[in-house]
Amino acid sequence: MNLIRRTLSSLAVAALVVGTAVAQQTPPKPVPVPRPVTPEAPVPPPPDVDGKSWVLMDYATGQVLASKEPDLRVEPASITKIMTDYVVSAEVANGKVHMTDPVNISENAWRGGGAGTDGSTSFLKLNSQVPLKDLLYGLIIQSGNDAAIALAEHTAGSEQAFTGLMNGYAKQLGMTNSNFANASGYPIANHYSTARDIAILSRALIHDFPEDYAISAIKDFEWNGIKQHNRNLLLWRDPTVDGIKTGHTAAAGFCLAASAKQGDSRMIAIVMGSTSEKTRADAAMALMSYGFRFYETHKLYDGDKPLATPKLWKGQSNQLPLGVADNVLVTVKRGDYDKLKATLDIPATLVAPFTKGQQVGTLRLTLDGQPVQNVPLIALADAPQAGFFGRLWDSIMLWFHSDKKPDETK
Repeated sequence: MNLIRRTLSSLAVAALVVGTAVAQQTPPKPVPVPRPVTPEAPVPPPPDVDGKSWVLMDYATGQVLASKEPDLRVEPASITKIMTDYVVSAEVANGKVHMTDPVNISENAWRGGGAGTDGSTSFLKLNSQVPLKDLLYGLIIQSGNDAAIALAEHTAGSEQAFTGLMNGYAKQLGMTNSNFANASGYPIANHYSTARDIAILSRALIHDFPEDYAISAIKDFEWNGIKQHNRNLLLWRDPTVDGIKTGHTAAAGFCLAASAKQGDSRMIAIVMGSTSEKTRADAAMALMSYGFRFYETHKLYDGDKPLATPKLWKGQSNQLPLGVADNVLVTVKRGDYDKLKATLDIPATLVAPFTKGQQVGTLRLTLDGQPVQNVPLIALADAPQAGFFGRLWDSIMLWFHSDKKPDETK
């Protein structure tokens, strides 16, 4: 398919004027981002933190800013419970289970509280009934294995069936190197994940279920007369940290999924296989601090605003407004914003009909010639066909605008 490639000369003014300017096929004048009077030093490499594998991810874009062995398959220990949380939250959102459901504590769940990763338990009573919402608190804050199993059994009928949901949702999220064999994270064959996959999952939890994610910022929770503290040391160390989950077994080492928000920026750090509770906290904090200090996020284009209005043939309108579905954000190293380039790849000939939301082309972002993001360019409105005579006239006119015979009149 022949493509028309348009270069958008200024990214900085996108939020205000790029839609109108590009629609008129006149690129806007660059508006420089304010820079320091004196040049900034080059961005240093990321810190060499303690961990078998780790990932620093920008929440807004999902870009991995720094990593070590991000796709190494490792035991996730109680980090598994992030997926358990995600599945239960998704099933609540779908109306399959409810926060007010009374959940029966089976013998299997009760015994699970004293086994597995580190014996983490919410001290649930055998054959008691506990509201689903309270079990989520026990799962996330206390890391209760008994809570995890009880939630799995209630949500899917059995823990085995629940792992099918876990792996199904993992596939939907793009977690290509994970397989879950239980809901709590206790060591078992064929139960693994990666730092990158856990980062993808963590970002999805924050985005899709913010109210449930907020539970991970709570510092303690009491059940059955026993108060237990959240094991994420960063909650006490830095007020910008609001999650996510710890994990530990002898084989997995000390693991931590952490997130912090400063202003409009949020960072996610995943550390797997660290050597102690303190070093995993230090590692995650060092990574997030590096991200906040040396990277910057910019909104380039507004969602649902025209970036181009190319010629439309055989339509009731003679133009088709094209744009992006959601705001386009990009995160780059400090000082690299001016190096970004954007192009629109649009088919040379557009023939009606088109439906709103249909992908028509691609917005491509590059930095120093390397791809940064490819974003679908969609129709912002329905574009129905013209009547018979309108289509006939455009068919005739297309003979003069194309080096090949156009499609027959529809």
